[in-house]
Amino acid sequence: MELVKRYLITLVVFFVIDIFWLGVVAKKLYSKELGFIMSDRPNWTAAIIFYLVFIMGLVFFVINPAMEKNAWQYALFVGMFFGFVTYATYDLTNLATLKNWPLKITLIDLAWGTSLGGAVSTLSFFILKWLK
Repeated sequence: MELVKRYLITLVVFFVIDIFWLGVVAKKLYSKELGFIMSDRPNWTAAIIFYLVFIMGLVFFVINPAMEKNAWQYALFVGMFFGFVTYATYDLTNLATLKNWPLKITLIDLAWGTSLGGAVSTLSFFILKWLK
């Protein structure tokens, strides 16, 4: 049951932060830089699967060990590293294989993934500690 609680809290924290990023901060940026390849409508099935899998990884590799160690610093730094690695996988693959994929988007996404992983992991850690 503890694992389900960790997953759900991390999922909510992730959604709140990432929806703000996608819907407010970066919406125009992505449209301007990637509009030439963007779909009119997102593939929600793929998006939901990504979110579910990403959160599984955060909980398994970051949140659980941070809780066991009782170390928010672990949540922050390993969360940042996890975010960097996962976003690098996507963006660097796109940069390597897609014609006209913008370097600017790769760099912004790497910074965002790093920040997102660290923020979600740290906030989730503190919420879970508070709820204990």
